[in-house]
Amino acid sequence: MIDSNIFKIGKSTSSNVSRETLQELEDYSNEIILKNKSLNLISKSTEKLIKQRHIEDSAQTIDFLNKNDINVCTDLGSGAGLPGIVLGILMKTKKPLFKLIFYEKSYHKSIFLREMTKKFRINSEIYHKNIFEEKNLSTDVIISRAFKPLPIIFHIAQTNFKSFKYIILFLGKSNKKVMDDAHKFWKFEYEEKKSLTSSDSVIVKISKLKKKNEL
Repeated sequence: MIDSNIFKIGKSTSSNVSRETLQELEDYSNEIILKNKSLNLISKSTEKLIKQRHIEDSAQTIDFLNKNDINVCTDLGSGAGLPGIVLGILMKTKKPLFKLIFYEKSYHKSIFLREMTKKFRINSEIYHKNIFEEKNLSTDVIISRAFKPLPIIFHIAQTNFKSFKYIILFLGKSNKKVMDDAHKFWKFEYEEKKSLTSSDSVIVKISKLKKKNEL
């Protein structure tokens, strides 16, 4: 069983993630930093903290994904592949048929995603497309990190997807207000977990999303 405590254990004593998987996450981090010299994948100020700020932050969503009813995850505005590539690396040995779908509008970033999914042998589809222009999409999970605010993600989910089970989002220190505001216009159920990498942040798993005027 993979869980979000994988990095708390450490390389030498990890009992639930192989050394190979941890090495691949380190290799992926190095690829991001190398490519960041020519392509703005992450803020340069976070390069030295990439393990915590980006890899661990992405990996903690595994608690919401490592479930029997989840086989396809769609990463919106994928950028460097955070969290999608991290999740693909973590899931591939536990669930080989698990698929990541990436939507990235930037040509150069979509090429980077293709290189990374090939390098780490991730079951994936990469679309160099604007998600706002896509219709009738299907997935088990919609996930997004540092792409668009929650109301826009909800709009995409309802407008551009014909089916999905869950939405997983990263929310910052204003998370309570964001959720309270969302409840004014939307009806949904959610699970929340405190972020392992930021005391002010949470990860939310949203289900049964409906706009209130459509009920």
